[in-house]
Amino acid sequence: GYSKSGVLHSQPKTTVGTPAYIAPEVLSKKEYDGKIADVWSCGVTLYVMLVGAYPFEDPSDPKDFRKTIGRILRSQYSIPDYVRVSDECKHLLSRIFVANPEKRITMEEIKNHSWFLKNLPVEMSEGSLRVNNPSQTVEEVVWVIEEARKSIIGASGLSGAGGSGGSSNGAIGSSMDLDDLDADYDDIDTGDFVCAL
Repeated sequence: GYSKSGVLHSQPKTTVGTPAYIAPEVLSKKEYDGKIADVWSCGVTLYVMLVGAYPFEDPSDPKDFRKTIGRILRSQYSIPDYVRVSDECKHLLSRIFVANPEKRITMEEIKNHSWFLKNLPVEMSEGSLRVNNPSQTVEEVVWVIEEARKSIIGASGLSGAGGSGGSSNGAIGSSMDLDDLDADYDDIDTGDFVCAL
């Protein structure tokens, strides 16, 4: 998906993403609500997990991009008869795959949908998450990482870069610089997104 920062109050208007996951409004090349477009993309992900195929590809010609786009614009999909999907899940998908983004189910509505709530562990309920699992601050996360580094260094007998028993490239140590690792991976394109803290 492609949500932009709500803090900046900007609306996305570029057509980006994997074609099979793109919401109809993204194809319009006009401004759209990135968060509600992401709901569509999440619906595609759910469908793929349930069915093992993309919802908007033409079953007789799955590689035809134009047919896929046409089916996306018409919200034309079906669940094969051989796949067992509950009525609640079918209902959720039917609320997600709505071409008009103003009528599409919102994330808040999804979190209250009967399929989403079915067998949801108590500790995963929204109220429980807020009370029992408060979010960590950036400072707390950095502290945990630093403590983990100290534990690794202490347990392995490693000192910083160039120290006895240390890694020759300085990849492990208290003075580790994530930028130093980039050179080792410049030629590898895995498609993974990496974010350093």
